[in-house]
Amino acid sequence: MDLSPDAPCPCGRPDRQRRGPPLAYGACCGRWHHGPQQLQAPDAESLMRSRYSAFVLGLHDYLLATWHPDTRPATLDPDEPGLRWLGLEVRRHVAQDADHAMVEFVARCKLGGRAQRLHECSRFVRDAQGHWLYLDGEFRD
Repeated sequence: MDLSPDAPCPCGRPDRQRRGPPLAYGACCGRWHHGPQQLQAPDAESLMRSRYSAFVLGLHDYLLATWHPDTRPATLDPDEPGLRWLGLEVRRHVAQDADHAMVEFVARCKLGGRAQRLHECSRFVRDAQGHWLYLDGEFRD
């Protein structure tokens, strides 16, 4: 799925400077998905948001590229037909030290007419090149 750089970003990050609607995709997750800043999210929360947006947009190559090699699957299954992502709520972002962080979030989706939610505490690490990577996550109720 393609998204205009001017469209609201799927991650819903608010524009705190203007106290208005969510940031535009090109000024938010789009810059980490494409272009000169690709794969260079500055912190774990930005990477987690960009990964949510990548799920929404079906950017499986980006998801694999931002997954730590020790836990990354060889491939990702295609999205189930009819899956629709509805929104993201970031509950916490904890920088444990300069190279380790945790982000707790709830992602909502709809599949087969049923609303579902994914509540996860995800762990992130920064690699030797300074790139944040998703390591793993623990599901919550």
